[in-house]
Amino acid sequence: MLLDDWKPVSRPGAIIALSFYALFLLYAAFDRSGFLLLDFANLAIHEAGHRVFGFLADENQVGFGYTLMVLGGTLLELIVPLACTIYFFFRREIAGTAFCLFWFFENFPYIGTYMADARMESLPLVGGGLEHDWEILFTHWNLMLHDQQIGRSMVILGWLGMLASVLWFAYRALRGSPQASACGSFLLRK
Repeated sequence: MLLDDWKPVSRPGAIIALSFYALFLLYAAFDRSGFLLLDFANLAIHEAGHRVFGFLADENQVGFGYTLMVLGGTLLELIVPLACTIYFFFRREIAGTAFCLFWFFENFPYIGTYMADARMESLPLVGGGLEHDWEILFTHWNLMLHDQQIGRSMVILGWLGMLASVLWFAYRALRGSPQASACGSFLLRK
C-alpha cells in the first residue's frame, strides 16, 4: 500500500460533500447554543464512555479509577471518531477519512463549551448524578481558574481541525488521481 494511493472520489460526490461541509460550518458558526445537531450522537457516545470506563471506578473513592470514569465520557467521544478515521485511512478512502476526521474535531467546540462552563455550571446536564465532569476534573487537577482559557482553546482547536479536514478533503478529492494523469499522458503520446 502506497501512502499516496487513495481511492478516487467522483467530482460530483466531492462537490456535494464540500457543499455539506460548507453548510455545516455556516450552521456551526452562527449557532450560539454550543450544541450542534451532530452533538446528539456525540452526547450518547459521551454518556456511554462513563459506563465503559466506569468498570475501573470505585464510586466511594476519588482515585484514578473514578477520575478515568469521569474523563471517560470525553475520552470515548474522541476515541470513536478517531478509530473510524484510522479505519478509513487504512482503507485509503478519502471521503470516509475526511468525514471522520471532521467529526473528531467537531467534538472539540462542544467539549470546550462544556469545559468553559466548569465554574458556572449553567449547561443542562444529562445523566443520573448530574455532576459536571469538568468541574470535578478541573478541581481535581487544580485547573478550575483556567476553565475559560482551556475551553476557548479547545473550541479554536476544533475549528482549525474541522477546516483542515475539509481543505485536505478538497485537495485530495479535486486534484485528480496521479495514476489517471499518468495514464492520460501516456495515451496522448501514442
